[in-house]
Amino acid sequence: LSYIRCGCHQTTCYDFPSMLIDNAYDPDVSAKQFWIDKTVVKDQDCLTFMDNGYGLDLRTMHKMLSFGFSDKTTVKGVQPIGIYGNGFKSGSMRLGKDAIVFSKSKSTSCVGMLSQTYLEKIGAEQIIVPIVLREEDKASLQDILRYSPFTTQEELLTQLDVISPPWSTGKTGTRIIIWNLRRTSTGALEFDFEKDRYDIQIPSEVYDEMTDTFPQPQLSSHIPKSTYSLRVRSNSVYVLKIVYDFLCLTQTSC
Repeated sequence: LSYIRCGCHQTTCYDFPSMLIDNAYDPDVSAKQFWIDKTVVKDQDCLTFMDNGYGLDLRTMHKMLSFGFSDKTTVKGVQPIGIYGNGFKSGSMRLGKDAIVFSKSKSTSCVGMLSQTYLEKIGAEQIIVPIVLREEDKASLQDILRYSPFTTQEELLTQLDVISPPWSTGKTGTRIIIWNLRRTSTGALEFDFEKDRYDIQIPSEVYDEMTDTFPQPQLSSHIPKSTYSLRVRSNSVYVLKIVYDFLCLTQTSC
């Protein structure tokens, strides 16, 4: 468990969403749309991330939630993100203590959970990741229903149905929900969900803590909006991803 606790402090709170956007548009995922939102599940504030890519089956879900494993390879000259296999684990735990992943592929649907709370409650000495493929693993299903915000199979199925909304261009994809979000030293959430209904921002006190932890030279008094606006940061990452992939396809190496 010490790896999760240490790894979750190695990135800023915007690095994980940026990584997910990169991953979603990798050739092995091939998402056309990506959504980031805040929701409330049984009085708990949660962050949600969803794409309409190819989705995961049991094997790829297990690899995604396992530490230090990645089988990603270069496709058509484009090197995918996440070749070291730890980005999702350390990044998601940077935002909150617990994460649950819902995914639908062409062949199946599955649910997996990576939860510090769960591991602490059961007194685990090693990392255990419950994964359910339909109803084939009753022990994992019971653990997810007991230690996640979703306490019935119907609630899990509802979240799987959310993956293919009417406005999506596909019927497959992956939905990630993170809860027990990190808080500042004053007890406030690390993200500001109220200032702009169309954006998720970093409060000034969190930004000040970030600059103290990761000092950067200040060339002027102006703070770029991409520093504290997830909407602006995400747009920038998306554009850079397109440019990078284009350059990789048009050059012999990148």
